[in-house]
Amino acid sequence: MSSLTKGLILLAVIVAIGAGLVFWKSKVGHAAPQYNVLTKDEISILLSDIAKQNPLAIKRLKDDPELRKQQLQNIKELLAFASEAQREGLANESPNREELGYIRAQVIALSYDREINKDKGPMPPFGFIDENRIKAFWGEGASEPKGFFDNLKAKLGIGYRDRELEFEKFLNTKVALLKAQNPQLKDRQVSDEERNQARDFFAKIQIYLEEYEDKVRAGQIPKEVQDKINLQVKLQQAEFLAGLYAAKLADKLKVSDEEIAKYIAEHPELDPAAKRAKAQEILERAKKGEDFAELANEFTDDPGNDPAPGGKKRGGLYENVRTGQMIKSFEDAALALEPGQIAPNLVETDYGFHIIKLENKKDEPAGKDGQPSTTYSVRHILISTGVKDPENPVGGSMPLKQYVEDKLEKEKREALIEKLVEENHVEVPDDFDVPDVSEEQIQESLKQRMGVPDDEIHSPDEDQKDNKTKKEPNTNSQPNSAKKPKPKG
Repeated sequence: MSSLTKGLILLAVIVAIGAGLVFWKSKVGHAAPQYNVLTKDEISILLSDIAKQNPLAIKRLKDDPELRKQQLQNIKELLAFASEAQREGLANESPNREELGYIRAQVIALSYDREINKDKGPMPPFGFIDENRIKAFWGEGASEPKGFFDNLKAKLGIGYRDRELEFEKFLNTKVALLKAQNPQLKDRQVSDEERNQARDFFAKIQIYLEEYEDKVRAGQIPKEVQDKINLQVKLQQAEFLAGLYAAKLADKLKVSDEEIAKYIAEHPELDPAAKRAKAQEILERAKKGEDFAELANEFTDDPGNDPAPGGKKRGGLYENVRTGQMIKSFEDAALALEPGQIAPNLVETDYGFHIIKLENKKDEPAGKDGQPSTTYSVRHILISTGVKDPENPVGGSMPLKQYVEDKLEKEKREALIEKLVEENHVEVPDDFDVPDVSEEQIQESLKQRMGVPDDEIHSPDEDQKDNKTKKEPNTNSQPNSAKKPKPKG
């Protein structure tokens, strides 16, 4: 999926909340949102918001039925996961319960800030709240509560002492969530500077939250503004809950080696037996004395053997390789040889079957880590067992095991989502209308995003024409087959 496709829904569904330094203490009662339904009116609000922020994305959504279908599926998944988290009680657990309140507060405060200050020029969030209002919020200079009535006010949540207590609760909740998400931060302490920044932001959130809710009670906030804010709250909370549920899915979606082997056995076209036989035949020819480099140039599937422009094929050679650079099974087999020897057996990796010949090796002095190392030069022939995903025609081949693992994990995920959508009665209409956007809106949006002169802005149609004259990138490149693969994620 392209970055545009992934990002489109995030533009409106996910309100950027930064570090999430927020405070919620609503004086207006509200029921927990039901995350399983998105109405046609709510989708209209969503698309209208996207149209203002990124009209080009709306144009592409309007022109591409498959993109609309994918976005609907993304929304269903979001709501299904959020609803399941709510059904399993994750929304009622601490600190999740508190975080849902904090999300509500920040979305309301940020949205209200944008609404009342939209015509005042550029300013960072809450930039129009001055120091005097923040000091007034904290009651700086005011005396501590005295007597029965002052203490009663504090207990009811309308005194300055209560605000300090709520700030402590907020800060503790945020720290607990961060440490739960990243165990490396378990011993991390909040610095005085960070605490002061959090306290300042806390006050700004609460100032605008209280002002907004006072105006709601007084009937001074238009219904369409309230509806938009309520939808943003609902979707942002759904995003948080969906993340909680998704974190629990690793075991449910994990694909075992047994499942991979079973799938390959049930699909003879994937069986690597024929490729093993081919590799064994080449190994026997090499062991009988045929030129290894010529065999490599004729048979290897390793893209690393391809020549540079104007150059020659490499004869399967990798020179001056340091220990630790190659896949362990490949390296162990190579270093077990003496220079000039060919490994007596095929070496199988996720990439396929390797025929290996060691050219030379030498010990190196200890490096900065104090550990000695070895460098070596090695030739190899790869008979790839890679598979090309038919659902991704522009992608290159991938290791058979990875292909099957990804395919089975995708099937498990899709089946789970379908089950959750049904069990949680998720409803998202597919007959919504995508708003029209003008060329002028697109040009203005591009100009604002890129900050370039008007005469340098091109329309999407012009860009497409330009791209047709450019050389298409090579999307079939692969990593060197014997090199240690980078870990996922």
